[in-house]
Parts: sequence; structure tokens; C-alpha cells
Amino acid sequence: MNTRRHFIKNAMSLGGLLLGGAFIFSGCGDGQKPAATKDKKPTSCSDLSGISAEEKDKRKKLGYVEKSPIPDSKCGNCKLYLPPGKDEHCGSCSLFKGPIEVEGYCTYYAPLTEGE
Repeated sequence: MNTRRHFIKNAMSLGGLLLGGAFIFSGCGDGQKPAATKDKKPTSCSDLSGISAEEKDKRKKLGYVEKSPIPDSKCGNCKLYLPPGKDEHCGSCSLFKGPIEVEGYCTYYAPLTEGE
């Protein structure tokens, strides 16, 4: 025999089950890949189109320039420089995002020492 108490209990259980299911499926997304900035390769080392304004400002504050004013101090021989990957023209830096010229320079230049 169904009672009102039994009906309310079943309705609340079903509601909880539906809410839990909706929560789980909402975290799955729509099956499409998010807009990946990592997949986008810059067309040149000056192309900052995939970089946020905050990161551009950070580059500026660190004094990054595409051509080093000091011939022996450049990104290519800096500890913080990350060489370009396969089929990439530009390197990157561990301090800020975006493409980096091997001939570039910033105020945080840290020379590589032998054995590194």
C-alpha cells in the first residue's frame, strides 16, 4: 500500500538521482576539445596573438626584446630558455608565455654554465 510518506520518499530519491546525474554529465562537456592555445603555433616569434594581455605585460616588465643589446647575453645561452620543439621556429621562456627569439634578451638573463 502506497502512502503519502512513501511517495515523498521515492520522489526525493528520484530528484537526488537526477540532480547527481546532471552534475556528473555537466562536467563532461560537449565532447569537443577546448580552444587549445598550445596547438596553435605562432607564425613568427613576434606573433603574440594567442597570448593574454597579462602575459604581454609580463614580457614587457621583464624587459624582453627580440634582439639582445649585449652580444654574448641572449636567450639562446640563458638557463631559462626552452628550445623550440620539432617543427617550431621559436623557443620559449620559463618566466613568461609566448614565442621567444633565440637572439632575444630580458633583464632576468641567467647565463648557462658549463655542464648545464
